[in-house]
Amino acid sequence: MTTLPPSLAIHLNFGATESSKLIPATSHICKSRMKQSHERMNVERKEVCGEGLRNFMKTPLQNSTLRAFASLRVSREQTDQMLTTGSEVDEFKRVIPYLFRTEVGGNVKVLARKKDVKYAVNIEVSSLQLSGRDNRLLLIWGMYRSDSSFYMPLDIQHSAPDAKNRTNETPFIQSFDKFELELEFEAKQTPFYLSFLLKSPGVAGSSGSEIRNDRKANFCVPVGFSPGYPAPLGLSFSTDGSMNFAIFSRNAKRVVLCLYDDSATDINKPALELDLDPYVNRSGDIWHVSLEGASTYVSYGYRCKGAVVQGNSVECVLLDPYAKIIGYIPHRVSGQPIKYLGRLCREPSFDWSDDVQPNLQMEKLVVYRLNVIRFTEHKSSQVPTEVAGTFSGLTEKVHHLKDLGMNAVLLDPIFPFQKGPYFPCHFFSPVNLYDPSGRSISAINSLKDMVKTFHANGIEVLLEVVFTHTAEEALQGIDDLSYYYVNKAEDLETGNALNCNYPIVQQIILDSLRHWVAEFHIDGFCFMNALSLLRGVNGEYLSRPPLVEAIAFDPMLSRTKIIADCWDPCRMESKETDFPHWMRWAEINSKYCSDVRNFLKGEGLLGNFATRLCGSGDIFSDGRGPSFSFNFVTRNFGLTLVDLVSFSNRGLASQLSWNCGEEGPTTKTAILERRLKQIRNFLFILYVSFGVPILNMGDECGQSTGGSPSYGDRKPFDWNALSTGFGIQTMQFISFLTSFRTRRSDLLQRKGFLKKEYIDWHGSDQSRPRWEDTTCKFLAMTLRADKAESQMSSESSLTRGDLFFAFNAAKHSESVVLPAQPKGMAWHRLVDTALPFPGFFTTEGEPVLEQIEGLLAYEMKSHSCTLFEAGSYSV
Repeated sequence: MTTLPPSLAIHLNFGATESSKLIPATSHICKSRMKQSHERMNVERKEVCGEGLRNFMKTPLQNSTLRAFASLRVSREQTDQMLTTGSEVDEFKRVIPYLFRTEVGGNVKVLARKKDVKYAVNIEVSSLQLSGRDNRLLLIWGMYRSDSSFYMPLDIQHSAPDAKNRTNETPFIQSFDKFELELEFEAKQTPFYLSFLLKSPGVAGSSGSEIRNDRKANFCVPVGFSPGYPAPLGLSFSTDGSMNFAIFSRNAKRVVLCLYDDSATDINKPALELDLDPYVNRSGDIWHVSLEGASTYVSYGYRCKGAVVQGNSVECVLLDPYAKIIGYIPHRVSGQPIKYLGRLCREPSFDWSDDVQPNLQMEKLVVYRLNVIRFTEHKSSQVPTEVAGTFSGLTEKVHHLKDLGMNAVLLDPIFPFQKGPYFPCHFFSPVNLYDPSGRSISAINSLKDMVKTFHANGIEVLLEVVFTHTAEEALQGIDDLSYYYVNKAEDLETGNALNCNYPIVQQIILDSLRHWVAEFHIDGFCFMNALSLLRGVNGEYLSRPPLVEAIAFDPMLSRTKIIADCWDPCRMESKETDFPHWMRWAEINSKYCSDVRNFLKGEGLLGNFATRLCGSGDIFSDGRGPSFSFNFVTRNFGLTLVDLVSFSNRGLASQLSWNCGEEGPTTKTAILERRLKQIRNFLFILYVSFGVPILNMGDECGQSTGGSPSYGDRKPFDWNALSTGFGIQTMQFISFLTSFRTRRSDLLQRKGFLKKEYIDWHGSDQSRPRWEDTTCKFLAMTLRADKAESQMSSESSLTRGDLFFAFNAAKHSESVVLPAQPKGMAWHRLVDTALPFPGFFTTEGEPVLEQIEGLLAYEMKSHSCTLFEAGSYSV
């Protein structure tokens, strides 16, 4: 930053002396164009006078001698008009007139125009009462950036500067009772503020010879930028190349647009700061400005003064909440969080012409949850080093998902974050970390490439999103009273809890979701901590929260999957609630996880387990159906599948785990076999239950965290584990189960619930189950295909026979009696989790012929599950 003499700042009463990094002004000229200039001035619609002017002048002056702020500007009418006659259309592209009143009477008209590649500022002084013989009038002027009153370096070769103070003095040309002059500036110097006063030795009533406006402040006009428009929010581009900035802040008293060039090394030292005038650059609660050219700048941010009521972000430069492309300037202080800035560029184009979104029905989904970085960052992934842990790395592994039979992926949050992905600081762009180059535009394109590749392979892309809280200083400082809960709810962490149903926050969330659907072709969203979406503006719970209802009926979101997950990543817990759904919202079913875990560890009631198997009718029978239940037995928080059957110490009580007889790693064969059976049981139950199954990354190959439930202790996916005995048989088992779900979609992939008469529940001897007996650990059920209310394929109902499931969580074996089948039909065993690999499941099925007193029976081992399918008899 260059420094100018203090005398310059003192003379013009602007206080600061540090200059911006703009290229010095190259010229300014005065021309005698009285007639032409007079005609141009007439484009103003009317003079500002009367009551409107008096009301405007009532606004108190604030720090007029120290700050270049809106108080330096007086009331003036301004309009954007296009000249429409003769060569003026080509010469002057945009006209911005301003009207001032001086402290001694008289008017000052200022017309700022773009003239080819330069900017012309035409100043006309009229009705000024001069006394004495000396009728000279001088313009004393300077260019500065508004916020801190930093002067821009001037080229004084073409002006008559005051030798003492180095200010520019330019004489007016008198024409009858008017004074006129014109200044010209290079376009590359803009944007800036032109501040000036008048000087005449013969003026009546002034203090000395200097004349200011009727608020006794310097005249001030913007050059190279205009008021702009309040919509759309964020950065937008016009066809003429101008850039419009718009940001919401109801409670900010001042908003400063900060611009950075490519040499910036300190986010707190922008190359240029433009203080937005609340009378000109504000419409309602939206602050806005339009720059006609900013070729020397690459990034931008905002300072919002007077809006902060919490935190320490008073002087921080803040990221535009609506920025579509972001970057950052690294902090010099180690350990400080990254500060993001918006990039001054358009969103990159992308060829979606061959993209066909799968648009799968909800009941057909088979979901794989993964973390972008951890999925391929391990060297065993054998993806190129430069793409490991990125969106491009995921593209390299699409075959793994297809081998498992997955048709949807659920990505951990991919928004820019601090302290981990569940603490976002922005909602409109993917984090740069997930791209090989670490650049925002490249990250956007690589994500789009990944989505397009997944779609080409019939796989939908769902995103976990967090809209209920942010990282510290994400939106804090813009308008905390509007964006956050501030002293409104005692049970909320008010420092970063978003006020989701406040209108502006609701708008941001909806605009973000639409952006991801329109620009990235995302197929659905899973809303973390969804319970907080139900809170009103004062923290109270609402029966009809506006945001949840708006998402349900939004036209652009109508074809996406919208899923509520009431797990709170801040408190590491899930709360149960009756989530309002309008028959559109699905839910991550935490009750499913709890009841299945309880059953397999030998606890809980059979009725709870049966309810989860059949689609959780206690939750989803209110107009939705089992396809709205997203089921899981493990997730990215908590124990992995292997750890779920290996650890159960006192600190893991909330995990409902069981170590199968010994804590942690063991070499005991009996315990290892029991754990292996339990892992198969969990997978088997997950894929034969009504609803949408979610497999967590790493469970297919025995990923472990050593018994830690912490998200931060999750390890990168070890691809070598897939070639172990455990990995091979688990992969094959999952592939078999997903294929079986598809083949028996008539029963296992249903929109609606099966009626009671189509499901038979059994004890081990075909008697009624002991529903209320807490000691009973056995349950069997038959799904009747010939009576199912489902759309049948071209196959006959005899080919698609009944299904029989048996679940034994007891420590002893059970002799299971299977229901009788019509003549020519027989039961075929498809799965028995107690058998050794590879015989514990079979694609073809083996007929079960053992007879007990005329009935067909099967011996089930302890801690095992079985599946039988009725089909034509063959040996």
